[in-house]
Amino acid sequence: MGITTCAFAVGASCPFLRAGVGAVATQSMTNRYLGPAVLDGMARGLHPRAAIEGALAGDEGRGIRQVHALDRHGRSAAWTGGNCVEWCGDAHGHDVSVAGNMLAGEAVVADTLASYMANDTLTLPERIMAALDAGEAAGGDRRGRQSAALKLITTEDFPDADLRVDDHLEPLAELRRLLGIWQRERAPGLLTAPRRDNPSGFTDLDAIEEGWKARGLPLRFRRP
Repeated sequence: MGITTCAFAVGASCPFLRAGVGAVATQSMTNRYLGPAVLDGMARGLHPRAAIEGALAGDEGRGIRQVHALDRHGRSAAWTGGNCVEWCGDAHGHDVSVAGNMLAGEAVVADTLASYMANDTLTLPERIMAALDAGEAAGGDRRGRQSAALKLITTEDFPDADLRVDDHLEPLAELRRLLGIWQRERAPGLLTAPRRDNPSGFTDLDAIEEGWKARGLPLRFRRP
């Protein structure tokens, strides 16, 4: 999931993802309880539409909420409350959901979706970044810009990538810089880190030390 807004630390409150279940964004006047509630519904097999409806049923502020969700089967749904600030709305494609509020216009969502659909040869993080850039170029948040986040869940109980820009004059540019560091320094080691299919990860001390040596790092493990 990628998200950007003119509000502080969007990555701390809006994106919710769960391996094997799907992704939810709770937006507008954010209610963080909605994210886990929608994920729980989708985990039980509910269509995202039914999961959103169930989560919102007890929320007296649903008129000022915006929620959209995508499940593991690629099904999506969105809710934009009747009191959300214009421009507000959503768009969907195969395996993708885009939504926003307080936007410069409908083109923000439309161009975000069009970019995502057109860039299917890119890696998923790069594809999301290109889509966010397209939405920003179309006007983005009409209030301005402040924060952005990119979160990637694959097979694990925790994110493979959880990048956040909490407060920045150019949050998408800063997010792209962080993504470059993640791609260079973190992503290559994910396959050898402890994972569900290999709970201990790669533990060959000699091989790990050779890798450090190749990088010019004077590091050694202690040995009895």
